[in-house]
This record gives sequence, C-alpha cells and structure tokens, in this order.
Amino acid sequence: MRKQHEWYDEHDAERWVAEPVKRPGRTAFARDRARVLHSAALRRLAAKTQVATAGSDDFVRNRLTHSLEVAQIGRELASTLGCDPDIVDAACLAHDLGHPPFGHNGERALDTLAADIGGFEGNAQTLRLLTRLESKTFDSAGRSVGLNLSRATLDAATKYPWPRRAGVRKFGVYDDDLAVFEWLRQGVGERQCLEAQVMDFADDVAYSVHDIEDGIVAHHIDLAAVAADRAMYWETVRQKYLPEATDAELDEGWRRLTDLHYWPSGTFDDSRRALGGLKDLTSQLIGRFVTSAEQATHAVFGRSKLIRYEADLVVPDGVRVEIGLLKGVGMFHVLNSPERQARRATQRELLTELADALWKTGPTHLDAALRADWHDAADDKARLRVIVDQVASLTDPSALAWHADLVGPA
Repeated sequence: MRKQHEWYDEHDAERWVAEPVKRPGRTAFARDRARVLHSAALRRLAAKTQVATAGSDDFVRNRLTHSLEVAQIGRELASTLGCDPDIVDAACLAHDLGHPPFGHNGERALDTLAADIGGFEGNAQTLRLLTRLESKTFDSAGRSVGLNLSRATLDAATKYPWPRRAGVRKFGVYDDDLAVFEWLRQGVGERQCLEAQVMDFADDVAYSVHDIEDGIVAHHIDLAAVAADRAMYWETVRQKYLPEATDAELDEGWRRLTDLHYWPSGTFDDSRRALGGLKDLTSQLIGRFVTSAEQATHAVFGRSKLIRYEADLVVPDGVRVEIGLLKGVGMFHVLNSPERQARRATQRELLTELADALWKTGPTHLDAALRADWHDAADDKARLRVIVDQVASLTDPSALAWHADLVGPA
C-alpha cells in the first residue's frame, strides 16, 4: 500500500471492517474521498435546498454545488497547513449528506417527528449515512457498515462530536450509532480534530460569501441598504451567529469589509461587468479569510505536524466577525421574507404528512433497503427511525412527488 501522509499512522487509516487493498497506488484517504464523491447521497444533494429552494433558480447554489465549493476551500487550506487534503476534501463533500429535503426547515420538521426516538439532526444523519445507510461494505454478520471510511476521515466529518443531550441543539450521533462513533473517537473526548475544524471553517467561509453573491444576483440584497439600516441587520447577526458582539465590533467589521478595494459600489444591474465584479468579491473574500486563518494557525503552532489532535485551527476574531456579518446579512432576508416564511410552513407540514402516510402504510412504499430495515426493526421506535431515514433521503422534488402520490397535492 502506498505510504500515508508521513504524520498519519495505521490507527488513522484503520477501517471499522478490514478490507483488502485493491489498488496499492492510492492512500486510504484518497479511497475515502472517491467513495464519498461517487455516493448516491452526494448526487442527491443536487436537488436539495441550500437557501433558495432547489431548482427555483438557475444561478443560486444547491447543497451539491455548495459542498463542492466547501471541498475546494477546505482542500486548499488543508494543503497549506500540512494536513492530508484528501481527508479534508472527503469530509467537506460529506458534511451535508444528512440534510433532508428543504434544508434546515426540513430538519426541524423531522426533529419534531422523531422527538421520542432521539430526534433528528443533519450531522448525526450524515454519520448514519456514512456508516450504515450508504452501503458498500458489510461486516461478518452481513450488516452494512456504509462506506467503511477510515477513522481519520470519519472523524474529520464529525462536526459535533457528542450525542444528543438536554439543552444542546446540535449533536453528531444517534444512540443506535454509538458503537461506530466510540470506535472512531477513541480517547479524544469532545474535541474536534484539526481536519474537522478546517471543514467547519470552509463551510462557514463558503456559506458567508456565496449566500451574499446569490442574494445580490437575485436582487434580495442591496449592500448599500445594510449601512443605512444596520440596526436591523446587526440584530440578526447577534441572534444567529455572534450573540456577544457589540455594535462597535460589528460597525468596525463592516467598515473593514466596505473599505476593501474590491467591495461593490453602486446598485447591482445584472451586467456582465457587475457579475464579474461580484465573482471577484467572492474570490477575494475567500482568499482573505483562508489566508488569515492559515497565517494565524502557523503563528501559534508553527509548521510541524499540523494534523488531528496536534494543533487547532486559529481564526482571528476579526475574521469571525466579518464572516458572521456576511452570514447575518444573508439570513436577514430569509427570516424577513413573508413568501419564504409561508413556503417553509408548507414544507414542514408536507414532510410531516408524508411521514405519517408512510407510517400508516408500513413498509409498502419504502425503498427496498429501508423495507428490509423495517422488517428487521425490533419495535415501533426502530420502525419510526426507518421512516425518518426514508424521508430524510428524499430530494425536494421527490418529497413533493411522494406526498402527491400518498397524501394528495400539497
């Protein structure tokens, strides 16, 4: 087998179920990336909501294009830091696999539905997909172990390395997936590995700049209006991202952004020049944020052995403020759009009705693999988890189609 990155060892490359090496020229981590890239779950992200409903506009991002952009940002930052780029690339590609139809809105609907069986969380569902539902490898008893990724890659894809508990909204594992979670997290507590921190930061960077770009092109965001009505925007920034930030910190962060020589001036007019300027803005901002984190991390940890639990990603406070501002400006228009609020309520009702219809009809309409899970389930709680797995796997259009077939027009 080709030698792993010089700082990773056999423990990092170990898989839940041992496999023969079919192509000695690739590292375990390159194989991991390929498995995620070729997965059905990744392909389905093309028809899942990012912010705007998937398919509603030819320009805006969906979950797949977002994941590809996160992977590019994460891979470049990983390379400059010295951690394995394939591990981070795979984790970035995988980070949204568990999201259900209609994005975070669908996530809330399924969490309510699954309240008595451990809830629903997109990141916990990602782990479930990678280690159970997206079948490639099986154990000696014939049970699916999912894509059977290496320990280091699964760890890098674990954004919230803890189970569900009271008072904490985000979590990374359901109770019935604890065995593989404990295997991949041996002896590391609840700390994110460096590769997961890079994935998480790349997600924030992509989300912050690309939502602004999409919002401007759709004429939902006017950057000049932010300065005039900043009190409303700053409230959203604090509510969603930076609860401790003062007006002075947010004002200074916005000043730094608007003083950049590539910051847009004037109203966006759909011209080729305006589109080019907007694309330059996203590129320059990504470079600004990533370079700042790279330099700050090297300043603290040097340039030796920046992998796993040997270092942490250092993001300057000013960069966190600037990213939070961009995310908050984008989110302001999501939260304050009456049209979107009405659509979101309809989407939650649709998923709830669909799950109820599937429950009443038992395994009849489930995909074949999930039909087998239904028959193998020990009790009603386990069967309800199968229903949740089925609904979560659907794309936005397929959720609408299944609902129309089983319930009636939405």
